[in-house]
Order: sequence, then structure tokens, then C-alpha cells
Amino acid sequence: MKTDQLKLLCFGEILWDFLPVGLFPGGAPFNVAYHLHNHRAEVNLITAVGNDKLGDELIRRIKGWGLNTDTIGRHPGLPTGYVLADIAPNGDATYEFMPSVAWDQITTDQDSLQAAMDGTGIIFGSLAQRASFNQFALDRLLATMPENAWRIFDVNLRAPHDDLDRVRILASQSTLLKLNAAEAAHIACDQTEEAGREESDSRALAKQTGCTTICITSGERGAGLLRNDIWHWEDAQKVQVIDTIGAGDAFLASLIANLIPGHHTDAECLAVACRLGEWVSSQYGATPTYPPPASS
Repeated sequence: MKTDQLKLLCFGEILWDFLPVGLFPGGAPFNVAYHLHNHRAEVNLITAVGNDKLGDELIRRIKGWGLNTDTIGRHPGLPTGYVLADIAPNGDATYEFMPSVAWDQITTDQDSLQAAMDGTGIIFGSLAQRASFNQFALDRLLATMPENAWRIFDVNLRAPHDDLDRVRILASQSTLLKLNAAEAAHIACDQTEEAGREESDSRALAKQTGCTTICITSGERGAGLLRNDIWHWEDAQKVQVIDTIGAGDAFLASLIANLIPGHHTDAECLAVACRLGEWVSSQYGATPTYPPPASS
């Protein structure tokens, strides 16, 4: 399979990141979709925006990037989501998510269900699961996907929207579980993050959930991938960090785009994903413009 033959769904939040330097489109599932599109995969965004100016502008930008907008709902009563983000001196971000927004009520219409029936895989996170409406919608999509489709769970614990019971249920249904080192330590053994414990945490998660492919990102240390009981680790390369928003989403998109087709080793897929995540952390926002391809 080639990357441009991948048919992927990204389910969950889409919003505006309000940063000190401006407003940027964001939301983890949307960010993953943006980067998958730049890898030439076919992507359907299963999400919702409000019937307002912020929603209009998101749709306009998404169309401008060439992504399909057919599966993005327009909620008649709830506003387009946004998040207030503060950037620390080291580039790490903290977030304040607005409640009761359009992506809290994502509908699964005929277009969404058709995309699911034909899909190679679905990417979903934990934040959108704060709403029971979305829990039903995601369960419906997962049940509609082909049995051999990839179910990729990108854990994104944001207190108070961090229901670990729901996280464990979804992890047990997943083909690939991706989370950061702090999340892995918390879920695996109720501990705080500790450098060098990524492999043991991933193996504990695999045993607890039955998911045999676990990816743990560790920021400036690097990232690891456990697949079929084999552990790979890739050290991070140093870059000038502007902000880390969307770096993990870009990493995941690259990992998916290379892992599913199966043309590269797991170690190669991990290394390429790390390089893309590092590049995004050296740019403003989660959806920087990709450089043009190098001329031959």
C-alpha cells in the first residue's frame, strides 16, 4: 500500500489556539489530519464547528489547504471551540479549554459512516470524550470500521477531562496507543514520569490493555515504540524550540503515514516521526507551512 492510498478518519476536537502571537487552527485530531494530508493521505475530519465567523474561517482555511470538509458539521446552537494557550520559556504550553462548544456534539451522518466503512484507519483522542454525545458517536464509528482497520488512540489527558476508565476501555480496543511519558506513567502504574522508564511503562500498558503497539513520546529525550514485543528508541535531536503545540500530532501523523504501508522498518518510521515533530516545535503553531520539496 502507498501513502496516497490510505483512507483515514480523524475524530474529535477542532478549535482555535489563542496564542500570544496570534490565532492558529488547532485541536489534536485536526492537527493530525493536517499533517496526514501533507503526507498525501486521504483524510476525513469527523468534527464540528459553530455557525459563526470563527467556524467560517476554519472551514475557509481547511478548504484552502485542500482538505475535505464534507464531514465537518456546523452546529446551529454551540459556538466554535477555542483554547487559551500560555507558552512557557521552554516552549511548553498549558491550555484552558472552553466548555460547551460545537465539537462537544459531533454527529455521525451518512458521509461520516460511509467514510468509516471504507476506512484504512481512524485516529481519535481522549479530550473529545468529555462529552457523552461524542462517546456514542465514536463507538458508532468504531463499530462501522472494517475489522482490519487501524484504531489509533492518541491519549491527551487534560484535567478535568481525563476519565481514566474511558481511556482504558478505548485503549483495549486500539491497534496503536500513543501517549506521552507522563500519561504513560500515570495510566500504567499511577506514578510520575521518570526518564528511562518508557519501555517498562509501555510493556505494562500492553499487558493491561492488550494493545500490542504502544508509542511513548518523551519530548527532548526522544520517543519509543513497542511493537509485537520489540522495543525501539530514538533519541531526540536538538532544535530551537518556539512552541511545542502540535509537535506530538505531527509526530503521530508521520508515524501513521509510514507504519501502515509497511515499506520501512519500525525504527525508521520512529526516526522520521521524531524529525517532523522536532521541526514543528521550531515553528509557530501546530500547522506550519511545509517547505517545498527539494529539487532533484
